[in-house]
Amino acid sequence: MAIVDKEAARSKSCRPARLLLEALATIWLMAQPGRRVAVETLRDLTRSREELLAENRALRQQVIILRRRVKRPRMSPWDRVALLVFASLTRTWQSMMIIVKPETVLRWHRQGWRLIWKRKSRPKGRPPLHADTVQLIQRMARENHLWGAERIRGELLKLGHRVAKRTVQKYMRRVRPRRPTGQTWATFLRNHAPNTWACDFIQTFDVLFRPVFAFVIIHLGTREVVHVGATYHPTSRWVTQQLREATADGRGPEFLIRDNDAKFGVAFDAFAKAAGIDVKRTPRRAPRANAFCERFIGSLRRECLDHVLLLGVGHLGRVLREYAAFFNTHRPHQGLGQRVPTRDGGDPDRRSAADVASIPVLGGLHHAYFAPG
Repeated sequence: MAIVDKEAARSKSCRPARLLLEALATIWLMAQPGRRVAVETLRDLTRSREELLAENRALRQQVIILRRRVKRPRMSPWDRVALLVFASLTRTWQSMMIIVKPETVLRWHRQGWRLIWKRKSRPKGRPPLHADTVQLIQRMARENHLWGAERIRGELLKLGHRVAKRTVQKYMRRVRPRRPTGQTWATFLRNHAPNTWACDFIQTFDVLFRPVFAFVIIHLGTREVVHVGATYHPTSRWVTQQLREATADGRGPEFLIRDNDAKFGVAFDAFAKAAGIDVKRTPRRAPRANAFCERFIGSLRRECLDHVLLLGVGHLGRVLREYAAFFNTHRPHQGLGQRVPTRDGGDPDRRSAADVASIPVLGGLHHAYFAPG
């Protein structure tokens, strides 16, 4: 410790002499510019080793930047940090800056401090909720299934706990997962399938490449094809007439599922309402909402329309009626456990395979098999 104190005292006693020597050297340099190198050498003799090393490193860093083979070398963030560090270690840092101005270095320094204080002064977020309050929220959510987040928040306010609604919802989900309110669409279809019809359009082309449209209505409970129709121009008036023909015998569903196609129009919904039918529209871009009808349309295309060359709208109507009759009376349906839509669920009597007869359907495209007698 004594040696250190002696060195510090010696450096303090030498400071005035060193400053005087530097001042004299500067005056002499200004008076005689030709002796600049000698004066700079004398000035360096009065500087500490650490200061000289810092200046040397700063000059070396600038040389490295200038050696980059580009028209205008760009300084990376690490280059700026290095120059700032070297400049902080020497008193004459302004004179050693060659490729940048001292004002630029000061601007970098201010920007760095601005970023540091910006990071320190940014908000740290809300303090964590106390564990007892979290347990109270979860307890209220567990014991009161009819209470929502706002209701629980009111109870907490009554007890002196101020908690945001989003915070209550966050801790409620851990003990009471959010369930959809009301009845799901799948539950609705399952409960009301015996009293629900579904309808949709199919577009195809005839032999002259003219677009022709088919309209089908199916029963969701039995998968029976209720009505089929074909036209070149599916107007709202024509579609309404198809629904009128489907309900001509007095039977009709309680619910009718359709999409948001503009072909249905206002007249279709008005007639359905007058007939006591509640029309249910499917959401947009949600074909699964009308999955029963979409599946029948897929079967109709794969098993019939993709294999028949249509001559016109009349031909399409006959093909649709023949396929609908085959579908209702002879074709087993996977959704019904391989049962036929219009037959009861009883097991038929076993017959000999030699007694089975067949009837061609759609020109032999399909065959209807039965046991005579």
